[in-house]
Amino acid sequence: MPKLLTRPGSHPLRSLLRTAQSHWKLILAIASLLLVEAYVHVHKYDVPRPSPPLDAPFYTGCQHPVLNTTARESAVFMMLARNSEVKGAVSSVRSVQEQFNDNFGYPWVFLNDEEWTEDFKRKVGKAVGEGADVKFEVIPKEMWGYPEWIDQDRAKESMQDMKNRGIQYGGLESYHHMCRFQSGFFYDHPALLPYKYYWRVEPSISFTCAITYDPFVEMARHKKRYGYTTALWERGQTVPSLFRKLSLYKNEYRLPTSTLWTAMIDASWMPWPFRRMLAALRNRDERGDLWNMCHFWSNFEIADMDFFRGDAYRAVFDYLDRDGGFYYERWGDAP
Repeated sequence: MPKLLTRPGSHPLRSLLRTAQSHWKLILAIASLLLVEAYVHVHKYDVPRPSPPLDAPFYTGCQHPVLNTTARESAVFMMLARNSEVKGAVSSVRSVQEQFNDNFGYPWVFLNDEEWTEDFKRKVGKAVGEGADVKFEVIPKEMWGYPEWIDQDRAKESMQDMKNRGIQYGGLESYHHMCRFQSGFFYDHPALLPYKYYWRVEPSISFTCAITYDPFVEMARHKKRYGYTTALWERGQTVPSLFRKLSLYKNEYRLPTSTLWTAMIDASWMPWPFRRMLAALRNRDERGDLWNMCHFWSNFEIADMDFFRGDAYRAVFDYLDRDGGFYYERWGDAP
């Protein structure tokens, strides 16, 4: 075999160093441009904090006596529960009634994917109060269960994988059905169609103080569409592709970028074009930027259901529903 001959001092690393030394100005210029580009990119997502608060609270402190003479809005309390959760449902209803609704008299709707037992209806009805407007309804089959485009074998394999990885509720089939229902169907349930606003109540919750004004009336007066109680960090492994899907949808339909969108983004310092390589990682958009994992818990939301019933919301829900992430991942009604 012939030997490869090299001249003294011609080691590849030395050659590379000599090349770098002879082009150091060009290399420095390129590095500077990349750093500037990354700096500009990151600061493009800054959301300046407003100097005064954008909205004052509806009321400060409690009203004495409770002002319950205002006209009522078209609104309802809604609870999704199981028959086995009767104790928690009674506890929640008593708290809501004592701290608010005994003075305001809004109706209740209880939803279940199975028929209600007489025991549940009797105990919960007693907690709501005699003469109150309360309905116990069953969710139609077309609103609860797998849609026809879902590969159920793949879905069940994904659920088992989520269970094995310790993803909370990820292995529970009923939980996935619930998330899909609460994301895209509850507002079309026949029992809720007569109402504009709803207040979602969970079993086994309690209010620690009196609510002495009508939030439905104040939302209508101040033109508010949505109210939530908690925003915190999502677990990234539960919804690895959700942010990417929404970003692609936003770009496809050329939706405007607002501070509500940029506030969700933890922009990457990786310079272009290397930044796009990060898009292969979970919870990133197609440009490689990261969702900061902030999400609202919808468990206690108060909302204008006309927002959900509008064409824009229906379109984005249908887009996500067709993708299958409610079953192949653990897309929930909160994130």
